Amino acid sequence: MTKIYRQGAIGGLLDEYERAILDLSQTISDINDKELSTIVDTTTQDSGCESVQSILAHVVCSGYAYALYIRQLFGDQTDFRDDVFRNTTSDYQKDLADFFIYTEDTFKNIADNQLEESDNAKKIVTSWGQVYDIEQIMEHAIVHVLRHRRQIEKFKIQLREK
Repeated sequence: MTKIYRQGAIGGLLDEYERAILDLSQTISDINDKELSTIVDTTTQDSGCESVQSILAHVVCSGYAYALYIRQLFGDQTDFRDDVFRNTTSDYQKDLADFFIYTEDTFKNIADNQLEESDNAKKIVTSWGQVYDIEQIMEHAIVHVLRHRRQIEKFKIQLREK
């Protein structure tokens, strides 16, 4: 079957984001409910990185947050979501698909020429203090998923060595 690619710069960002999300979804497909909630990293100071469950809750919450930051540039006042802890990977797979659809919808009225912004006063200021234009926050979102997929791959090895 031939892959259909989205058009333009936004299409490229969405294609790569979707690819990263699908790869993460595949990575978690063989994780059972016990492995999902098992604390793997007992030394971390980041509660979002202790277990596969906490990582996925963080990834989903962040996925919505990146889209919300973009929507806020255009006047949307929707509140940010809290982490939601699910009991199965299939629930997280649905969440991953849902936040991608939400992100896709975010771009319905945005043109490629709106992605880059050199004026910091017109950029997104995140809760952690970083300043991004739309393209930069989407690139961050893509790498965020990739980094946590890698972290989960390492957790799977640790969980199965026990």
